[in-house]
Amino acid sequence: MTQLSGGTVPRDGSRFKGRIAVVTGGASGIGRSCAEMLAEQGARVVIADLDLANATTVAAGIAGRAYAIDVACAPELESLAALIERDIGPVDMLVNAAGIIQGAALSPQELPLEVYDRVFGVNLRGTYAACAAFGQRMAVRRRGAILNIASIAGMRSTPLHAYGPMKAAVIQLTENLATEWGRSGVRVNCLSPGPVLTPALQDAIDKGQRDRARMEHSSASGRLVMPREVASAAAFLLSDDASAITGVNLPVDHGWLVASSWSSFGGVRASRD
Repeated sequence: MTQLSGGTVPRDGSRFKGRIAVVTGGASGIGRSCAEMLAEQGARVVIADLDLANATTVAAGIAGRAYAIDVACAPELESLAALIERDIGPVDMLVNAAGIIQGAALSPQELPLEVYDRVFGVNLRGTYAACAAFGQRMAVRRRGAILNIASIAGMRSTPLHAYGPMKAAVIQLTENLATEWGRSGVRVNCLSPGPVLTPALQDAIDKGQRDRARMEHSSASGRLVMPREVASAAAFLLSDDASAITGVNLPVDHGWLVASSWSSFGGVRASRD
């Protein structure tokens, strides 16, 4: 048994035994890590992703299922929710990890509205539509847990004029839905990761759009977040160990939020020998 504050995580995969989890965006990055960790802890995982090939590969490795879906299309999500409930069973957990990054930090006059609209459609509208499709069914059954993936970019000012505002909206959406469905037995929480070394971020680093050293230097621990670290926090918030927690936004950022303002004072202090 691995000891955590508030409970223990059984190594035999019994934490989520028999529970059905849907992970949007589970074909890569944070979503993939969440899908794999939930499966390790006993959940029956369904991956919903636009990239069916990679989703199928991930699902095969965790004895799960994969469906092709564009979360920006609400009717597709509604159909998927009904299909899963009919063919697999009632969904107990939903992880909204589907998202796209903005890429370059462009000024408003340079940022195409097409990019803005796509970020809105996937990161905010898609999250809302998935919550609505699955959450309403959870509320009728009077049980369920939803986890939305936001970002520290939604908690501070950044030059990501599409991505940041959408993630800020996801944080408030989480609070709204936690209250909406709270007395129907549904918990809704949110994670706000710092820079996570996903394939998408690595691609941005490779293209010169992001500076890895600068991102690491801006955190309290001097590290980037790994996808499995986000997945660990996700599993906790979805579990019964977090039964009294709803409507929260938990930063998983290696202390980026607390350390970034230290740049005015020369930066975070070096490690003590």
